[in-house]
Amino acid sequence: QLQLVESGGGWVQPGGSLRLSCEASGFTIDYNAIGWFRLAPGKEREGVSCSDYNEKTTVYLDSVEGRFTISRDLAKNTVYLQMNSLKPEDTAVYYCASRPYTCSTSGSPDGYFYWGQGTQVAVSS
Repeated sequence: QLQLVESGGGWVQPGGSLRLSCEASGFTIDYNAIGWFRLAPGKEREGVSCSDYNEKTTVYLDSVEGRFTISRDLAKNTVYLQMNSLKPEDTAVYYCASRPYTCSTSGSPDGYFYWGQGTQVAVSS
C-alpha cells in the first residue's frame, strides 16, 4: 500500500519550533519530489516548500523563508520540515504529498498523486 504519513505536529508558543516528518511507505522517495502544503481555516491550501529527487529545495512562501527548512533522509524514506520561529499565522494542518521527480511550480498541488492525512500545527500563547 502506497502512503505518506505525517507526524510531529502539535501546539507550540510563538517563537517555538517543531519538526514535521513525512514517511513514505510502499514506494521510495528517491525518484520523487515531496512537497509540504498547509491548509488554515478560512484560507486556501498553499504550498510551503518542496524537495525534489535531486534534493534541490524550493520555498514557496516568502513568509517562511529563513524559518522553515526541508530535508530528506533516504535511508528512512522520510522528508522533514523543520519549522523555527513559529508564528500564530503558521497555524494550519500540514500535508505532505509526492510527485514524480520535480517539484511543482509556484506551490501548485498539480501532479502530486499521493497525499498524507495531515498533521495539525497550532501556534498560540
